[in-house]
Amino acid sequence: MLFRYDVIIKCIHCENENITSENSLNIVRIGKYYRTSDSTSVQRYQCKKCLKSFSTATLQPCYSQKKRHKNEMLRRLLCSGVSQRRAARLLSLARKTVVRKFIFLGIQAQEILRASNLSLPSCDTIEFDDMETFEHSKCKPLSITLAVEFKTRRILGFEVSQMPAKSILARIAVKKYGPRKDLRFFGRRKLFKDIKTLIHHNALIKSDQNPHYPKDVMRHFPKASHETFKGRRGCIVGQGELKKIGFDPLFSLNHTCAMFRANVNRLFRRTWCTSKKPERLSYHLAIYAVYHNQNLKTA
Repeated sequence: MLFRYDVIIKCIHCENENITSENSLNIVRIGKYYRTSDSTSVQRYQCKKCLKSFSTATLQPCYSQKKRHKNEMLRRLLCSGVSQRRAARLLSLARKTVVRKFIFLGIQAQEILRASNLSLPSCDTIEFDDMETFEHSKCKPLSITLAVEFKTRRILGFEVSQMPAKSILARIAVKKYGPRKDLRFFGRRKLFKDIKTLIHHNALIKSDQNPHYPKDVMRHFPKASHETFKGRRGCIVGQGELKKIGFDPLFSLNHTCAMFRANVNRLFRRTWCTSKKPERLSYHLAIYAVYHNQNLKTA
């Protein structure tokens, strides 16, 4: 039996539509199947032109996932200082399953963060700075360039870049791993290029007195005003990001950095949960950034 539809259904294989003539349809229903992962009945269709079948779930992001009902709980755990191994134990999942879901959530979060920021008005005042962590060993440090909106603490974007070791670890790092390029310059410029559409052309940009910042700000935001403030000593509490002064001109940024370190386990000051790959760190930061913007930015 052929069915009429109130909405236009398009074949995902040949892009054929279900409306043709008065007596026939190009796409027909061919039953349903029960999806046990979320207890849902999913409608199936067949295209009469290419003879291929598909369902309403074929183009969904979670297609082929058997435990999609665990995704939201895993996302919350990853934003609450829980490691992937502990999340696997709490959710009764295999560690490989958690890794696959972590990558899926990370890629999805990057797209959501970009789309959600584009849907909001341009920022008049932003703050940015670098936050340091490492991959595998402290001899291989990483820099996280982070930009947030003033007062609301909305995360506009971030970029992970490698950097050489400093201080007493520099000699050990060169001896053990060889010379390491400083890519913070390229990461900072990439971040500014990505968030340029989110910032008003006459915006106020605030940062510390890093000598490399003014040139990059002038290059990407020529009409903006750039204010710099002297860096201060960090507090014992607040994961070292909040400052030991009565008034912090970069409070929105420093508070957001402190929340990153308090809620992303691989950014803890003293932890054995380290990042083995910079791109996995970017995934984790994106997952938390979306959660932060949706739930915690006004907390």
